[in-house]
Amino acid sequence: MGLPTRPLGRSGMQLTTVGYGAWAIGGLGWEHSWGAQDDRDSIATIRHAIEQGINWIDTAPVYGHGHSEEVIGAALAGLPAADRPYVFTKCGLIWNPADHQLPPDRDARRIGWEVEHSLRRLGVDRLDLLQIHWPPLLGPALDVYWQQLVDLRDAGKVATIGLSNHDTDQLAAATRLGPVDSLQPPLSLLSRDAAAAEVPWCAEHQVGVIGYSPLESGLLSGAFTAERAAALPADDWRHAAPAFTSQLGPNLELVAALRPVAERHGVGVAAVAIAWTLAWPGVTGAIVGARRPAQVDDWLPAAALILTDADLAEIAAGIERSGAGTGPLRPAAAASSDHS
Repeated sequence: MGLPTRPLGRSGMQLTTVGYGAWAIGGLGWEHSWGAQDDRDSIATIRHAIEQGINWIDTAPVYGHGHSEEVIGAALAGLPAADRPYVFTKCGLIWNPADHQLPPDRDARRIGWEVEHSLRRLGVDRLDLLQIHWPPLLGPALDVYWQQLVDLRDAGKVATIGLSNHDTDQLAAATRLGPVDSLQPPLSLLSRDAAAAEVPWCAEHQVGVIGYSPLESGLLSGAFTAERAAALPADDWRHAAPAFTSQLGPNLELVAALRPVAERHGVGVAAVAIAWTLAWPGVTGAIVGARRPAQVDDWLPAAALILTDADLAEIAAGIERSGAGTGPLRPAAAASSDHS
């Protein structure tokens, strides 16, 4: 039996409830690097995820400044068409080729150029989903850049189009020009704000939601300790991030509150954290990263884990005690199992 799936809005795609996130495999040498990463490990991890039934991968050109897309292309090369997962990427972040440590510009002036480079790096003729990574600060307004994505969809360069990190007003404005197939917001036990606004808006308007960072870059995996956080190397962006420094105490207290729930279900803490994001009505799936095959195995049980109302109440109490994160404490009820 395969992994459970949910529809991505009205796109016609059925996605497994967890997808493989390819941020961390971008490697060294850019402003949000996770540190050194062996491409052979990355390729083995991607192929393992596919073998376990995961049917979509999410990446972006900015992850390793093209390198993540290149690694995915190498991992998928030679796979029969029937075995290939959907590949989702993004546009609208342009990095400085002279200084890869500078933050990228939020720039929508070269979307067509970005798409051509993503197609080349991924080794595909069409993108399954193209998303605007962040609301651009440079270039045309939303009505122009969203129209460009609509035109790319109409021309067959991309199958579906979406927005990432956009709010409900921006979603509504885009919808007036052409259907939005998906939204990618941050969604985790620590980043809960989208559950109060964007997620219900998308559920009402039949827009798919794929939440990112449900494990908060490993912090909610159950494997982090204060000692490990203090030992993160300088080439790992997390070493200076507030979630891993000034906010670490409350965050680890919340992780401790997940352990009894995990034990009852016979799964790891990571699976509980991801299942919590999947419990919100309207969420299609969660993007989860891994740098080694064993990490996929750690969180894969989340795909089919349904938390009970009692579980959700216990987790909400843990959030309140710890004071960690922001946003609503729990969904009103466990998400229905609209799985195939």
